[in-house]
Amino acid sequence: MKNNGKFFVILAVLVCTVLLTAGCKSGDSKQVVIFTSTEDFRTEHMQQLLDDKFPDYDISLQVLNTGNHAAKLKAEGTQTEADIILNLETGYLEGLEDMFADLSPFDLSPFLPELVPASKRYLPWDKSSGAIVFNREKLEDSGLPVPSSYGDLLNPAYKGLISMPNPKSSGTGYMFLVSLINAWGEDAAFDYFDRLAENILQFTTSGSGPVNALIQGEVAIGLGMTLTAVQAINTRNAPLEMTFFQEGAPSITTGMAIIKGKEERAVVKEVFQFAMTTLVRDDKELYCPEPIFRDQPNNIANYPRVIPYADMTGVYDLARKDKLLERWKY
Repeated sequence: MKNNGKFFVILAVLVCTVLLTAGCKSGDSKQVVIFTSTEDFRTEHMQQLLDDKFPDYDISLQVLNTGNHAAKLKAEGTQTEADIILNLETGYLEGLEDMFADLSPFDLSPFLPELVPASKRYLPWDKSSGAIVFNREKLEDSGLPVPSSYGDLLNPAYKGLISMPNPKSSGTGYMFLVSLINAWGEDAAFDYFDRLAENILQFTTSGSGPVNALIQGEVAIGLGMTLTAVQAINTRNAPLEMTFFQEGAPSITTGMAIIKGKEERAVVKEVFQFAMTTLVRDDKELYCPEPIFRDQPNNIANYPRVIPYADMTGVYDLARKDKLLERWKY
């Protein structure tokens, strides 16, 4: 009997341990995990806002690049540790819709209706464009003009002076590819990039890579993100300028969502409410003013006030994306 008593004590301890572990994010927990693909400076600002608003909560922002973000969610499903996701590309969101909670109970009216899916399973986080970013002084030192068309970039004089994100690893690179496919047709666009590759110093793994290469003086021209270029100009006094070619600025949207089942926790609903009202508004006012709200001003210094967006039809078609990236050879 004595041994049996010890056994039941040990069993009781083990059961309690399991229950406590399983309940570490129960309805009464103040822990919230957020997956995001925002740049470091945006993530740090969000974390500060969350800490100030919810000093008694344990809110963790985990930064993942876009591909890993989507792959992790797909692999883990609704059992993922994430409660909320932010800044995941819309194409991936559409493919993962079934694992997101219905957001109809929230007030969705401030958002542009064309950016809110019929399912109400996610909301827009931002719209971001690409631009031709350049360093005029470096071009002049090389005796080269500022390019005015994609065709100009094929000039052998620009060899080694251009950087572009790789579409296989960067959403920014992929949106440049899609914009030219939509403008010219698939064969013509791939033929163009085959020729452009001869002038590319490096196909970067991230969308911010070309602007970083410009800042470091490695290249004179980058196919990069408007947001990243403006941030470099405003905070680092980088001598950069931007232009948009006739085909228009490639663009993509990202979104935010709650993992299905997690909306039942009051703390998750409270944090998401703050994210969709304050975090996203603050992010637009400070970093990325391209429109996702009905009433959204652009007060950021040096951010283009008029952006001629390219035709981005099909950019969120994941089957098409797989097919196109199979053809990309760099």
